[in-house]
Amino acid sequence: MTVCLQPDRQATTVSNLRLEGANIHMIGVGGSGMCGAARMLLDLGAKVAGSDLVAFDGMGKLVQAGACIFIGHNADHVMPRTDLVVISAAVPANNPELVETHQLDIPVIKYAELLGELMRYHQGIAIAGTHGKSTTTALCAFIMREAGLDPSFVFGATSDQLGGSSAAGHGHHFVVESCEYDRSFLQLHPQAAAILNIESDHLDYFGSIDKVAEAFSCFAENVPSDGVVFVNSDNRLAHQAILNASAEVITFGVENESAIWQARNLIADKACYSFDVVYRDEPLFSTRLNMPGKYNVSNALAAIALAHDAGADKDVMAAAIPKFTGINRRLTLRGQWSGVTVVDDYAHHPTEIRVTLDAIRKQYNPRRMWVIFQPHQHARTRFLMDDFAMAFGDADEIMIPDIYGAREAADLGDAVTSRDLVKRICHHGGQAQYVGHLDQVVACILPLLLDGDLVVTMGAGDIWKVTDELVARIRG
Repeated sequence: MTVCLQPDRQATTVSNLRLEGANIHMIGVGGSGMCGAARMLLDLGAKVAGSDLVAFDGMGKLVQAGACIFIGHNADHVMPRTDLVVISAAVPANNPELVETHQLDIPVIKYAELLGELMRYHQGIAIAGTHGKSTTTALCAFIMREAGLDPSFVFGATSDQLGGSSAAGHGHHFVVESCEYDRSFLQLHPQAAAILNIESDHLDYFGSIDKVAEAFSCFAENVPSDGVVFVNSDNRLAHQAILNASAEVITFGVENESAIWQARNLIADKACYSFDVVYRDEPLFSTRLNMPGKYNVSNALAAIALAHDAGADKDVMAAAIPKFTGINRRLTLRGQWSGVTVVDDYAHHPTEIRVTLDAIRKQYNPRRMWVIFQPHQHARTRFLMDDFAMAFGDADEIMIPDIYGAREAADLGDAVTSRDLVKRICHHGGQAQYVGHLDQVVACILPLLLDGDLVVTMGAGDIWKVTDELVARIRG
């Protein structure tokens, strides 16, 4: 059954159903993207209910905005008057709410399909890549807001400056973080797109890096011939992904001097960089980041190129970039008490861990850096075990709780465990220990902390619960 949006953005979904006042139920609403889409639907006048297995970060704000949230999945959560059900990619076919939805003959679409339909009636801007999608999407939306373009947007994190993870703007553009898992980003119909980087990930779905790269190639080919694809020329696989694109291809790069968009004359101040922006070999403006990490220079360059293509003024962009303080759970300073610094980060891939710890080391120069890393998915841990084991070179002490098994079946058979990762880290010279369930972590680390130490919690699961408890205990 086809989902249809009207150009006035007040009508949506099936047949003549109008979004304003429509009853929409979201299964897996706690997912980062789903949560943002839920808020956007509320902004557009829909009545939103949703469910997830456990409480999630941002749930309180969603309830305050008017959503009805259920913890746990139960067929009774799906009301017969529901007009549309939206599911995340993690929802299995036997989910009781999904089964009930089919029995009630309620239309069902995936999260990515919802974004794709919303995008049809906007100038779509889709941002893809193994790393940096959320930050780049948020920064692009922020710059465009500052430029008066007032875009709609949705991304898989939250930004206090943007008021959350999504918004329904009055402008013509819709800026979307675009996920490659399940080839979801092929549901989108962008006029402009960016490929930030391509690395091995989601191998439980793709099976090989070649299949990952193939999906990104299809993503690039999805952009129409009168559109544009921005690609990171510093990343070999990303550059290869655009070879068959029919849209105009524009490169950006920090290392590649032949790129159309370049960042030059980088200067670091406690891991935050100032740089000159060069477009087609002509200096455009100078600016600086208020986010640490050299990798964020590349992210910023992509956001600048996209915003420029959308019509943002160069002087506005130069002034906007230093104002942006980043998104939540990306090198987020939670506080400093009793000589101990606490930082929280979403990193869950070896590359992300490595560059994030490097940025933290340069920014804070701690006496000792403690890393509490919650692995995300048994499959990712198994496929990338050696990469994970060698990613903690900047850490002095590493604590590994149990793996967060998102999207995975309860019976994992011969799946790896956190103990396996600890052994591999120690084999490569790291100081790691297994700490069991999340409930045990704070009690384990607190007696060991000394003046000058820094603790960074890392992971894409519910490690934020540890961060909250640790902050509360240290603060006293």
